[in-house]
Amino acid sequence: MDSALPPFEYENLNHRRPRPLSIALRRTVPGIGRVAAQTRPYAQWWRERNLEALAADGPLWVVLGDSMSQGIGASAVEHGWVPRAAAALRDRGIGVRILNLSFSGARTHDVIERQLPALDALGLDPQVTTVMVGSNDLLRRSLRRELLAASEDLLDLVPRGSLVATTPGSGRLGEVAALVERHPGVVPVPLTFGAGEVAEDRFHPNDDAYARLARTFVSPIAARAKTPGWSSAYRRAAAARAVRGGSA
Repeated sequence: MDSALPPFEYENLNHRRPRPLSIALRRTVPGIGRVAAQTRPYAQWWRERNLEALAADGPLWVVLGDSMSQGIGASAVEHGWVPRAAAALRDRGIGVRILNLSFSGARTHDVIERQLPALDALGLDPQVTTVMVGSNDLLRRSLRRELLAASEDLLDLVPRGSLVATTPGSGRLGEVAALVERHPGVVPVPLTFGAGEVAEDRFHPNDDAYARLARTFVSPIAARAKTPGWSSAYRRAAAARAVRGGSA
């Protein structure tokens, strides 16, 4: 790692203790247990890739989000949407370093309180930032109630021009999608999923779904990677977060 950077101790792991029901389901339902068992090895794989990215040079793509950006549910971590998109970008002659700060179980507030501060601490200027979060906020009533307000805070804090995944339609995620569409500082990336494109836990995407996600993101990322002026936009957003944190 560049000696000018601070030590990178970030782990792609959720520090909250699993709920009793979740623990019981992992132990009794084989599909859920097998997918859940991917969490630590996939997180370790990404930590190793993050260290490699920090030691390298070149345009930087920062990934913010939850288990979907870890690739949980894919048959191998390399079959998640982020590595697939990176490979497709290379095929277009676009090489990017990837700093993936996502972790399984992340909620919207986790991106605000853990992932963005970890990025700020490094003092780096990403050329591309993607955000994919919100599904875990639906699992608890209190978080569902807060999701719109939390999403609005997040959109104000991410780097300007961030590519934000949305799920248009009805329900709370549809309301969040409409919020993203109206926000002037981010670029919505609407997602679609095919019938049966779920892993054996019946919750996370499978390989086909991740391939679809990668195809959806490649062109917006390629366009963003070629846009000048990203560094100054990121520094302005980081300064806004610092002011917000100091006034809390």
